[in-house]
Amino acid sequence: MILNRLQLATRTARLTTLAVLAAGLAGCQSMAGSPQIAQVRVIDVSPDAPALDIYQNPSPQASAGLYNIGFGTVSSYMPLTPGTYTHAAFTSGTQQQLAAIRGNFTNNNQYTVLAGNIAANLQMSVLKDQSTPAPTGQTALRFLGQATRAGSVDIYLLPPGFSLRGASPIATSVGFGTNTGYINAPSGTYSIFAFPSGSVPTAATPAYTGSQVNYPGSSVRTVVLIDQQPSGLQTITAPDYDPS
Repeated sequence: MILNRLQLATRTARLTTLAVLAAGLAGCQSMAGSPQIAQVRVIDVSPDAPALDIYQNPSPQASAGLYNIGFGTVSSYMPLTPGTYTHAAFTSGTQQQLAAIRGNFTNNNQYTVLAGNIAANLQMSVLKDQSTPAPTGQTALRFLGQATRAGSVDIYLLPPGFSLRGASPIATSVGFGTNTGYINAPSGTYSIFAFPSGSVPTAATPAYTGSQVNYPGSSVRTVVLIDQQPSGLQTITAPDYDPS
């Protein structure tokens, strides 16, 4: 069941993206204006943080590039002049800075600025995303562990009509802070299952069971494991690359 808070965050993200396209992130420029372009998006997966404003190179005169984003938000990629920048998260509508991260953003590359962990210890990180296609007939999947309450899990991809008996996990021991990197798998339709690490799927209760999702050939996805309210595990998926 998808959370009401997650649904609200998704709607907020859509409105936020329109605001970003109109106003632009500080330091951004039009893709048509120059070939020197990096791209950055923001993902908020803190389960209890207030709504956030995200600033780039914050200063008293700076304006937020993203406003009032919440749990589960995945922004669109936004153009950025290559260089070194600080991204900071503030409680929305205030000057209360909760966390910041400095990173180098290079030409023709894509990045994710991730805000995670509980509000009392909000953490930000910069991840370089895969902006090139997965091999023909494959999909590339990256799993990020950002669930603060669940233990580590083993992750399985199960095609429709297949049994977990004899299945092998695509990723193991995915806990908080884990970044599996990109893993190539045959393209197709799968359900994601997560089981406590080391357990036998046919004898254990899954920590998470996902709906069937199609992963096209050459596509690239980031799957983030997050807390479900009031308990349990949930995932959100961010598209890194889609074939034209």
